[in-house]
Amino acid sequence: MYAIFEDGSRQYRAEPGGVVVLDYRDVQVGATLELNKVLLYQNGGDTLIGRPLVEGARVVAEVTELTRKKTMIQKFKRRKNYRRLKGHTQHYVRCRVKHVLRAGEQPPAEAPKPEQPATETPATT
Repeated sequence: MYAIFEDGSRQYRAEPGGVVVLDYRDVQVGATLELNKVLLYQNGGDTLIGRPLVEGARVVAEVTELTRKKTMIQKFKRRKNYRRLKGHTQHYVRCRVKHVLRAGEQPPAEAPKPEQPATETPATT
């Protein structure tokens, strides 16, 4: 199962469990993004092609990483009066695709995390 969606001026292929690197937006790590501009939906033999969009289809993704510290590049040649300093890191948002949903589908309920058993202390009487 996969979907092709548009974000900004680019198209991406999204599969559940896959990672997609999107243009920067103001979100926090752990936030959920819902991407609604789905152009194509494929699930086995079931293919939906949008004209231009597949109505109601969406991709649900969780933000896992934001841009890190700026990358610095320094070049130096001794006794030659040659020094160069450059630095750039493109801002991005890295997301893990959780679900690819058709029109009217809801994401499956997440299983509750198993709780740790309480440690019992022996009674002292």
